[in-house]
Amino acid sequence: MKPDRIERDIQFRNLSAERREQLMIQVAKRYYHLDMTMSDLSTELGLTRWQASRLLTEAKETGLVRIEIVPHTPRMPGLESRFERAFGLKEAVIVPSNADQDEGLVLDAVARGAGQYLAGLGKIPAIGISWGRTMTAVARRLPPYWNEGVEVVLLNGSMNVRSTGPQTNNVAELFASAGRGSAMLLPVPAIFGHAATKAALEQDPTISAVLDFAASVPIICFGIGAMVPDSVLIQSGYVSLDEHERLKRKGAVGDILSRYIDAEGEIVDPELDARTIGISLESCRTRTLSIGVAAGLAKRDAILSCLRAGYVNVLITDEVTALALLEPAS
Repeated sequence: MKPDRIERDIQFRNLSAERREQLMIQVAKRYYHLDMTMSDLSTELGLTRWQASRLLTEAKETGLVRIEIVPHTPRMPGLESRFERAFGLKEAVIVPSNADQDEGLVLDAVARGAGQYLAGLGKIPAIGISWGRTMTAVARRLPPYWNEGVEVVLLNGSMNVRSTGPQTNNVAELFASAGRGSAMLLPVPAIFGHAATKAALEQDPTISAVLDFAASVPIICFGIGAMVPDSVLIQSGYVSLDEHERLKRKGAVGDILSRYIDAEGEIVDPELDARTIGISLESCRTRTLSIGVAAGLAKRDAILSCLRAGYVNVLITDEVTALALLEPAS
């Protein structure tokens, strides 16, 4: 190292606290307010690029410079970062909510956040999705032309045995329509009466082609169901109220992709699961993005189960639910 460089480094290390702070302010102003490059501001201030970079880092570490992320859409970046660290997620999308807010409004806010997140992924050739109330709400909040030409594939069976509410099994068509793409459907019941019937249908070339494609798409998005009497699986006629109570006694905390799971994400009833058609839960762990969408405190235990089991690496939810989830992780 040249003698003059050594001398400048010694002087830099021995700066007084006052002089160091003054230099931090000068570097920060030039970098953030005047849009100067690190090279130009270093020359102007008589610093090396390393020294200027070090001063900028110190300015952030000491709080002299505070960087605030202010999204144009209702999101909570600070809470999102905390959530991502706590659960090791690739990303969290958390929208504001309060404990007194109407459940429908919370779901709509989460659905809007999910729609904007999916549109923000850029051009993706294909996505796998589940059906149900949450995903129907997401489909209706997708921006027009959110992903032109996208191919949408259903991840689980969707034909209803009966219906007592709004249609929730046409989600793939809604996703595809909003993206001016195409939908690959799985036109079979989510849960069969006999495992042998399901096994036989899985061998059908048409059905197996859909299942194979669903197993291969790198991005999937699905709702997370709670153990409530008006769940979509009950309303669709797949599970009776008596069976629902039996599953709760066996430790079920919710369902994803029509599969009932316990607090650790394990299947609670292998016999019922053997009659359920769709991708395996294990395959959720291998996707580039496995996006879970859930709104409301009633889904806390089911969401936590998915987080523990690693079924999701992106979670989209609301503030109240996120804070409740963080309690055991704090």
